[in-house]
This record gives sequence, structure tokens and C-alpha cells, in this order.
Amino acid sequence: MTNIFFAKDASELPDRDTVLSMSGFDFMRGILDGKIPSAPIAQTLGFQLHAVEDGSVTFRGAPDFNHMNPVGTIHGGWYATILDSAMACAIMTKVPKGSVYTTLELKLNIIRAIPKGTQVDCIGTTDHAGRSTGVSTGKIVGVEDQKLYATGSTTCIIMTP
Repeated sequence: MTNIFFAKDASELPDRDTVLSMSGFDFMRGILDGKIPSAPIAQTLGFQLHAVEDGSVTFRGAPDFNHMNPVGTIHGGWYATILDSAMACAIMTKVPKGSVYTTLELKLNIIRAIPKGTQVDCIGTTDHAGRSTGVSTGKIVGVEDQKLYATGSTTCIIMTP
């Protein structure tokens, strides 16, 4: 069981020195263990960090009415955000102490609509993490039905400030 918590305002987010003092894996484990607040966007969009392994991260969530577009389906931005989170954080698990990352490119393929309220896992897996770039892939899968809802890929830049 995780102890995920969300910052109430920007003052509760970790400062730059805290982030740089940890390896990316330790940082992600800190979020999972409730020692570091999760990204506020995750609370807004109804998902949270569920698992962290070396080179792999899983977020779990269920889109609801607030995540729908005007035609009544889940907005593509929800798929993109949870995929970006899982894939980029998978790369973060490989980032060394003293470095940070950010997304350079994001690609997604929506395969089928996620029904409102359906709990899904979004699994990001690192394919490469080098000195200056990381590449990962991801998929959104139903927790109960095991249907594949979307896939994605990303390239991140790894930086040493």
C-alpha cells in the first residue's frame, strides 16, 4: 500500500537542491513512499503513482466526467498526460544523482475509448537512458478487463544543471 500525498501549494514541492541530491530512482521511490509529494497534475486528472521499479513506472487511475470532451468521451489530453507521466518517470528512475529530465517529444496512439470510471494502469518502460537522452514506451491497460486502450513513446532530455 502506498502513502501518496499531493502538495497543497507550490511551497510544499521539493526544491531544486532536494531533487538534485537524489538519484531519479530514489526520488520516484520517495513519491511512492509518501516522503515527497506527487505531481499536482496527477491529482487534477485522477491518477497516482502505483509502482516503481528500475526502468519502469506504473500510474493507476480512472478518468471521470471532468475528463470528458464535449462529445462525451475521455479527452485525448488525459491519455497524453498519464502516458507522459509514466514514460518520463520511467526514464527518471535511470537518471543519476545531480541530473534532471524533461520531455522533448511525445507520441501516443489511442486504440479505443476508455469508458468513464474504468480503472486503468499506465505502464512506462525505459528503452534507453544515456548521458543526455532517454527513450521509453508506454501503454494504458484496463485493470479488470486487461484491454489495451493506448500506447505511446517519448524522448526526454537528461540534463545536469
